Amino acid sequence: MKKRIGSYPRVRVEAGGAVVSRAGAVLLVDTVRKTGLDQAISAALSPWRKPRAVHDPGKVLLDVAVAVALGGDCLADVGIVRAEPGVFGPVASDPTVSRLIDTLATAGDKALAAVRSARAEVREYVWKLAGVSAPNAGGQVIVDLDGVLVLAHSEKQDAAATWKKTFGHHPLMGFVDHGAGGSGEPVAGLLRPGNAGSNTAADHITTAGLALAQLPKKYRRGRQTLIRCDSGGGTHEFVAWLTKRGRWLSYSVGMTITDAIHQAVLKVPASAWTVAVEPDGEVRDGAWVAELDGDVLKDWPKGMRLIVRKERPHPGAQLRFTDADGMRLTCFATNTNNTPIAALGLRHRQRARAEDRIRAARATGLRNLPFHDSAQNRIWLEIVQIALDLLAWMPMLALTGHTRRWEPRRLRLRLFSAAAQLVTTARRRYLRFAAHWPWTHLITDATERLHALPNPG
Repeated sequence: MKKRIGSYPRVRVEAGGAVVSRAGAVLLVDTVRKTGLDQAISAALSPWRKPRAVHDPGKVLLDVAVAVALGGDCLADVGIVRAEPGVFGPVASDPTVSRLIDTLATAGDKALAAVRSARAEVREYVWKLAGVSAPNAGGQVIVDLDGVLVLAHSEKQDAAATWKKTFGHHPLMGFVDHGAGGSGEPVAGLLRPGNAGSNTAADHITTAGLALAQLPKKYRRGRQTLIRCDSGGGTHEFVAWLTKRGRWLSYSVGMTITDAIHQAVLKVPASAWTVAVEPDGEVRDGAWVAELDGDVLKDWPKGMRLIVRKERPHPGAQLRFTDADGMRLTCFATNTNNTPIAALGLRHRQRARAEDRIRAARATGLRNLPFHDSAQNRIWLEIVQIALDLLAWMPMLALTGHTRRWEPRRLRLRLFSAAAQLVTTARRRYLRFAAHWPWTHLITDATERLHALPNPG
């Protein structure tokens, strides 16, 4: 009897074999094909294709986005896509990819506008394909705006000290909320220096404008679109922009607890406080909401409602000087009427889902901006958004149940990392996944759902 050494079986390693690594990424390829994203990006970048070029700029950009969706964080990581031509087709070399990024960076706003226009066109088509799973299925679209701190470890252009005493950039992002049953997708990304203010109204207006341009036309104005953000957006200029004639957007923006608001809260009678609620309708223990009026609304746009929330702090939490009576105070403004303030409070608290989107973005190419020049990093930020689009659209079109809420790390670990054999039979190519892989049925079922969708055009 042989003596066993260690806890794991001994396996010998050698090169060779027709096995495709990351074969589960075929779900992203099928998503690109069925949504028509490849055709749209190719048409948008056609002005930057040289007459005798071998590689289509749109395909090159999408290859980088797919690599980022699979976990890459620099241009060289496109090599993981190049290694599997049977699944991803011919992929450009690193120098060709680098030259394209330089060319688009030189074109600046013109190239960015072309890519964004293509994304908006495809997004509208994807939401139609998704049907009841689309984020606008309930007749309303919720856009969350939030800032992201991206650290820099070298002297990159526009890198500066941040408000958290780190060093890097401070882009402002916008995400469409898919609700409790899904994740979310990016609709805006504004690259800013690290010392950019959290409450700069001009930046919020620019980002909101970029986000609205990504939505179907019927949602670019009107109360069916809700803009949600933290107290960084609680400025007179931004709220006035949201409610400007011809725009009339709904909003739910956090507000800074000023001395006037603090004094108004202290005067609210006990009978005016309403218990807060949980998403399931149950009472939230230790939390109440109330509406403020009077002088605190002076000089703000007509129709604005100011709602304050008080809650017992979590164990170990430190109270601020703006809190009162041992309660943590927060405040937000909205122009939504005919809705109980408890429901409005719950809706604003759900803005915290934007933090999940930021976590997913950091895990998908936004942990670091790989270039020195801001012009190139702006292109990278657009590539990151395309990758996040794919990671949102694929679950929306092909997955069901709780798997629709899986974040990028879990999708990569369980689905995209699955290997398969590439077999050619009767002039058709098949990917054969291991039957013992626990999530093979999810991959095959998702593939069937994608194949059942109509072809674009």
